[in-house]
Amino acid sequence: MTPRRSIDVAELEAGVRAGDRSALGRAITLIESGLERDQVHARSLLERILPHTGAGIRVGITGVPGVGKSTFIETLGRQLTSNGTKVAVLAVDPSSTRSGGSILGDKTRMQELARDPLAFVRPSPSRGSLGGVARRTREAILLCEAAGYEVVLVETVGVGQSETMVAGMVDCFLVLMLAGAGDELQGIKRGILELADLVTINKADGDNMQNARRARMEYARALHLMPRKSAHWDVPVLTCSGISGDGVDVLWAEIERFRAALTASGEWEQTRAQQRVQAMWRAIEWGVMQVFREHGEVGQRVGAVELDVRDGRVAPDHAAAELLAVFRGARD
Repeated sequence: MTPRRSIDVAELEAGVRAGDRSALGRAITLIESGLERDQVHARSLLERILPHTGAGIRVGITGVPGVGKSTFIETLGRQLTSNGTKVAVLAVDPSSTRSGGSILGDKTRMQELARDPLAFVRPSPSRGSLGGVARRTREAILLCEAAGYEVVLVETVGVGQSETMVAGMVDCFLVLMLAGAGDELQGIKRGILELADLVTINKADGDNMQNARRARMEYARALHLMPRKSAHWDVPVLTCSGISGDGVDVLWAEIERFRAALTASGEWEQTRAQQRVQAMWRAIEWGVMQVFREHGEVGQRVGAVELDVRDGRVAPDHAAAELLAVFRGARD
């Protein structure tokens, strides 16, 4: 067996800050590791790079499967790199809840962008994290910023309750929609639209152009009836084509306008400050759950309690109270 290579945190930090993509990849692998010894090094690395983060713009991109997220992201990324902008893409793949396996196919789907020297494409398994966002995505964003990436795009698995978590770690939340799929408002999730900073009808090309324009009007009306997310921003509804690139430059101009408006009002930094506190509490929740699951006496009881819940003999709330009592009693 090949001996495990020791981790030199200072060397890894230097590589990340120099923009070495290989070092950045190793750093993200380190923070994603579930090993406690790796997490010690990961925390040290994050402390070192933290002063060199925050200059980038973080954009979350979501949409139903088939909306063309990966094609859109590659087109947007290539337009940005053609202007000299460094772009990182963190594409969170769905992990199997049974095997823990992951598709990890975004480098295949974004071949040209992945080869671009100004781009970094990193697929990460969600490992069952809420909403398809890898547990360490926020830390990966910070590492990308420390490596000099001016734009960090976070592609989520798809529309669902987890999108709240995505919106809680990015500056701008972009929702891609489809046109020409029947009733334009069918399948709209109010909660998703309430999170959106921009809404874009993708695949607005060819014979679908008229449908896209109609969908744009329908979504604009729907947004008009909803509470505003920010007092300083009216959510625009745009159209674009990830395949042809039409409208993608206009969309990016809107994102820049969004940043300018919220920066001028002070909301940009206020939101980031709130996100930092939320990230702390999420880390506490994950840590407490891990301690709970690893507790010896809880482990001895959990199998029988789960069986009682599965067979309908005990209500879930009562079962939870029983296990928590075991946990508290053992710690008192």
